[in-house]
Amino acid sequence: MFRTAAVLALIVSGSDAFSVSRGSVSSTKLGMSLEKYSDELIATANSMIADGKGLLACDESTGTVGTRLESIGLKNEEDNRREWRELLFSTEDIGNYISGAILYEETLFQNAKDGTPFVDMLKSQGIIPGIKVDTGLKPLCGGNKGETWCSGLDDLYTRCCKYYDQGARFAKWRTALRIDVENDCPTDYAIDEAAHGLSRYARICQEAGLVPIVEPEILIDGVHDLATTAAVQEKVIIAVYKKLSECGVMLEGTLLKPSMTVCGVDCKDRPTPAEVAKMTVQTFERSIPVAMPGVTFLSGGISEEDSSIYLNEINSIARKGPWKLTFSFSRALQSSCLKIWDGKPENKKAAQDQLKARAQANSEASKGEYKAGSQPSIEESLYVKNYVY
Repeated sequence: MFRTAAVLALIVSGSDAFSVSRGSVSSTKLGMSLEKYSDELIATANSMIADGKGLLACDESTGTVGTRLESIGLKNEEDNRREWRELLFSTEDIGNYISGAILYEETLFQNAKDGTPFVDMLKSQGIIPGIKVDTGLKPLCGGNKGETWCSGLDDLYTRCCKYYDQGARFAKWRTALRIDVENDCPTDYAIDEAAHGLSRYARICQEAGLVPIVEPEILIDGVHDLATTAAVQEKVIIAVYKKLSECGVMLEGTLLKPSMTVCGVDCKDRPTPAEVAKMTVQTFERSIPVAMPGVTFLSGGISEEDSSIYLNEINSIARKGPWKLTFSFSRALQSSCLKIWDGKPENKKAAQDQLKARAQANSEASKGEYKAGSQPSIEESLYVKNYVY
């Protein structure tokens, strides 16, 4: 079932202590936990990319979600953070469009106002709870200007076991690479470090029973054009999957969360949605193994409506790649909802309707059926320079 990644890992390690039979690999070189969870990991990954469904990313750190709440006049307090999360999770029928929710640790262990655990609230909607497990980006010593590495491996296995026991069934680890031609970024060093961290994270998660979402984000900061983004992204994704194979990660029990292949936010030559879609699909077909079941795009500062339009275009063109191409949006699902809510109880229903409208828009876009402008949105750029979670 997952012999490809495992055999590649053994070949790379130079070991001959393995035997292959039809459809299986000897457990002498496979982590016993990975073997134990293999069927569950594959089932979870495929449930997360069910037709017409995607992910709600609400894993912002306490500081980041606090900044959003402060933008509507609310203090960054646990009760206010809980109230905002509860608004999202209690939206009627949101499970028709959302298969999973990526949570911050506080939220995974938090209860609704009536005492219902958020994990149970999500499960009642048919939504799989997930968890952000990285501990943030830090400056990359020896890298070029602005390059970073992602932290959080030291106690990851212990934390993942705790998260699994709490009800999480998938995880997310975000690393970010910046395109800066003037400063020769990203360097091979930064790419290798990103791929290394993602591969070790993915293997650890699978050993603990969590489907790893692999997120090598290409930041939209910069003046680079579409072709430059495509060239860098292709190189990065190829490096990531090489490292995943070396770590023996079971690709069938993973998902990829990349950026759409877009130009830099300050590029003067703006591509059309059709051009973005064509380049995105081309990049993926050159770099993503067919064993990986699905792509859940991040929005990365693209506006709500543009995110839906791009996703729809991507799913409207012919492709050879077999993966599902759907969404894992944060700002591009929550931005208008937050503004409409404005921290006022009387606005809760309208805010939830707005969230559901954008979820439906992206559901339709994941099937190539979205009609531009058919769902309400407060259309504005969601780009934040040097954005951090």
